[in-house]
Amino acid sequence: MRVIRVASAALLGATALTLTAPAAVARDDGDRDITSFGFNVAPTTIAAGGRVTLSVNGCDSDAKVSSGIFDTVTIPKGHRSATATVDWDAKHGAVYKVTFRCGNESGHTDLTIATGRPSNPTHVPVHRGVKAGAGGTAGGLDLGEIGLGAALIAGSVGTALYWSRRRAGEKVS
Repeated sequence: MRVIRVASAALLGATALTLTAPAAVARDDGDRDITSFGFNVAPTTIAAGGRVTLSVNGCDSDAKVSSGIFDTVTIPKGHRSATATVDWDAKHGAVYKVTFRCGNESGHTDLTIATGRPSNPTHVPVHRGVKAGAGGTAGGLDLGEIGLGAALIAGSVGTALYWSRRRAGEKVS
């Protein structure tokens, strides 16, 4: 008899957890193209005069990277990254398009110009590939959804506990 109560409580909990878990949804933010090769600009926000790292992954030829705020950069075949210095006359707060070309294919992403000077213009971060996201966590944490999920789980557990205790107190004739 106890096994049935435990199984019911576990089933209710699993159902509540399944129904409240957010679905993983692929979305296109509109600021990147889908290509057969990966590409990345790091950091995505930089001060005028700063240095950015331009990375490609899976490009079988020379990759050319161009933008209105730095000279065209060539990443040779077999290399994964190169650096570019942002022009000092880049407009603060503006968003510039950075285009990556590999063979006949091209993709773009955005680079935002921040206000101020770069904190350390000689530091170039080392990247080991294209930053691809975290698989459905791009939206961040929504406290409303977390609270609703917690309330549903607590309600399911409370209901299971209530019914299991009520049935335990009943007498069988």
